[in-house]
Amino acid sequence: MTRNDKRDRVTAICEALPGAQHTDQGDHAIYRARGKVFAYFLDNHHGDGILSVCVKSQLGENLDRARLEPERFYLPAYIGPRGWFGMRLDRGRVRWREVAELVEQSYRLTAPKSLIEKLDGARRAPQVISRRPLRSP
Repeated sequence: MTRNDKRDRVTAICEALPGAQHTDQGDHAIYRARGKVFAYFLDNHHGDGILSVCVKSQLGENLDRARLEPERFYLPAYIGPRGWFGMRLDRGRVRWREVAELVEQSYRLTAPKSLIEKLDGARRAPQVISRRPLRSP
């Protein structure tokens, strides 16, 4: 999977959330919900050579992840000390389900209550399957 493929995958995950928008800025992308940033896609941010998705975390979670699994998680420049962490997308197989879970967690920490309710409502809504009568030959 190329760097652009990974960027497209992160964008699809982020844009699946209610009210999410993204802005491309060169090799980076910023994902917002009503103007508030909930994720970044970073490619060689400040020359660090890392390809990652960065998300907001619960108090101290960013430090714990970076300390316990430094090969997968790190504290990005500038935003790391403010409660964010990065999940590397450039080392081995990417666990996309985990990326989606981390992005959603960050979204829930950032998005307005009305968008969270919309997300939760969409998850609770029953799926309706159209049943058309079978045609006889």
